[in-house]
Amino acid sequence: MALLKELRSLTSAQRSTFTACFLGWSLDAFDFFLLTLCVKAIATEFHVGVKEVAEAIFWTLVMRPVGALLFGLLAERIGRRPTLMINVISFSLFELASAFAPSLPIFLVCRALFGIAMGGEWGVGAALALETLPPTNRGFFSGLLQEGYVVGNLMAAALYGLLFPHLHGTGMFTPWRVMFMIGTLPALLAFYVRFNVKESPAWLAGQEARELERKTPRAAGLRKKEYLTYLPSFLFLIVLMTMFTSLSHGTQDLYPTFLEKDHALAPGSVGFVVVIANIGALLGGICCGTLSEKFGRKKTIIGAALLALPMVPLWAWSHSVALLAVGGFLMQFMVQGAWGVIPAHLNELAPAPVRAIFPGLAYQLGNLFSSRNGVFQAMLANRYSGGMLNIVLSGTVIVVALMVAIVTSLGSEAKGANLTVVE
Repeated sequence: MALLKELRSLTSAQRSTFTACFLGWSLDAFDFFLLTLCVKAIATEFHVGVKEVAEAIFWTLVMRPVGALLFGLLAERIGRRPTLMINVISFSLFELASAFAPSLPIFLVCRALFGIAMGGEWGVGAALALETLPPTNRGFFSGLLQEGYVVGNLMAAALYGLLFPHLHGTGMFTPWRVMFMIGTLPALLAFYVRFNVKESPAWLAGQEARELERKTPRAAGLRKKEYLTYLPSFLFLIVLMTMFTSLSHGTQDLYPTFLEKDHALAPGSVGFVVVIANIGALLGGICCGTLSEKFGRKKTIIGAALLALPMVPLWAWSHSVALLAVGGFLMQFMVQGAWGVIPAHLNELAPAPVRAIFPGLAYQLGNLFSSRNGVFQAMLANRYSGGMLNIVLSGTVIVVALMVAIVTSLGSEAKGANLTVVE
């Protein structure tokens, strides 16, 4: 009821814009998490180990900063709306290309290209949404927007659990390939954006100033000098987002593999546990995003990160499907609870002239610096625990959650900043 009340408070144009940005991020994540759920099946078909296929996760993450920069620059130049359309079509096409990859090297190239497209969506979508929405209850909408990522994970897990066990194709229609073909459907979202979404009012308001700057070399030179003053805060946000992405990917990417290998769960049970975990994530993001309006962005992030620590025993050391599901729910409630504050927090801290670039690029550079996480976790498990992942996953949460809390405490906060201008 509270969710419906908040959405009803928006104008029709604002609801359409938020819906498009939410779905863009959800479907982008849906395509990404299909890979994490199919790692074992892909490894089997290509006759390699899990570690080799985990390289695809690495290449997806490592190329996301390239997409954040390219699509961010495009969004500053031609607008948020057309850039979002181009982005959605791009990641859908690269998902389809992945489905038809005849070998692991070509599959890795397709995932790298997918990573470029994926890297552009968050920054452009968040800028378009938060520049269009009113400042009232920004924390709530921040949490809901960020959890589009969780909804994508939830959809992927549900599809995997319900459909994958019943697929028995061969050749270019093996089960994991069919899953990736389904991942092409998000391209249809571009039509919704085309006919239902308006351009960011903030971007339109700054269009005249940008045109003048392009025609005046001196103004452009002054702007470049101004950009240098943003560097310290930008570097800090990169460190912060490295900790955040290490926490999210460290608790998500190899968790389905952990359930399959350590607990020998069937695909249906794996899908069930991941779905329950993502319901917790969805609720955590919305709740903590909303609480950040009362307690502030930093305090909410720190509290959620620290509360992830006592969830480790239930999350990584339980021995039944029911308890693993409860542990997954509680862990992701806290992890994504901290993440729910991030869209508002980063956009409020971002300098107005680079809002489509600054948050998204910091976010994706964080992904870059944590991109070896899945491979590193798999390597540690193989070397020190006989392939068992529970020790490695537990250590990841303990170290990274503490770092998220510490780094967040060292930063600034700009809750309630004016996002209605870009110049």
